Amino acid sequence: MSEHDQPTVITACPDGPLLVRGDIAIALEPGADPKRPDRRVVALCRCGASGIKPLCDGTHKLTRFRSHDTGWVELPEE
Repeated sequence: MSEHDQPTVITACPDGPLLVRGDIAIALEPGADPKRPDRRVVALCRCGASGIKPLCDGTHKLTRFRSHDTGWVELPEE
């Protein structure tokens, strides 16, 4: 299975970022063309305080961000 055939997986780190693994493209600002990152894993900010949003810069540690695990939510089928 090639890298581009791998499923995209998103992992919510406790009290930290969302780790995205897989074949993705990210728009770094609204309206920008999405680009494929050089890395195989990308950390996306969840605390809202990163200086390089949408990417995580570790600021969640300084702000003592705490995630609240509410479990899975079933979305209605379209």
